Amino acid sequence: MKILAVIPARGGSKGIPQKNLLNVAGKPLIAWTIESAINSKFIDTIIVSSENDKILDFSKNYTHVKCIERPLNLAADNSPTEPVLSHVLNNINSEEYEYLILLQPTSPLRNGKDIDDAITTIIDSEATSLISVTQPQHHPLKSFIKDEKGFLKGLVNNQYPFMPRQELPEVYQPNGAIYIVKIEEFLKTNTLFTEKTIEYIMSLEKSIDVDSLDDVKKIEQKLKF
Repeated sequence: MKILAVIPARGGSKGIPQKNLLNVAGKPLIAWTIESAINSKFIDTIIVSSENDKILDFSKNYTHVKCIERPLNLAADNSPTEPVLSHVLNNINSEEYEYLILLQPTSPLRNGKDIDDAITTIIDSEATSLISVTQPQHHPLKSFIKDEKGFLKGLVNNQYPFMPRQELPEVYQPNGAIYIVKIEEFLKTNTLFTEKTIEYIMSLEKSIDVDSLDDVKKIEQKLKF
């Protein structure tokens, strides 16, 4: 069984220019994800996919990393992830690998142990995909929406907003840190969320995603300790 890690890293970013090369606690943001993949006991091959020469040149400094230049039409702000993964698979011998793990650079607090625990979790299951999640502080089933007349109603029903949290179903939200899928299944369905998807739970603390400079400050505080 071989495992392929793909790190998608665009050069463009509206919120933070050149975000993936931003200095975070002494090294470029993407370095934290590359090094967490290198520290994994299970990952066999690491590929960085980017349209940006600076990102590709930096990634080539790591002897364990292979780089694939991404077409510009797969590097727009609204480009979905799945075609990027398909592009990678079409440019390698994908039959060598059983699992693909997607590691986004915007989750620098995810480390090698998280990766290995997630890989072990899916290998020990009957699932065809896994998504890292966190449990939100505020239960979404307690939320309201407006009906067509402008009156409030429960998001799912009118009972959930008033029930004790412990009586509500457990809910999870993706944190963007880890996605794993069986390559055979991905090639058939072209999705990371298959009919047999399980969760890998991470803490809210480790689930901070770099979307703003405030996020960077929070992450740097965590990385210093």
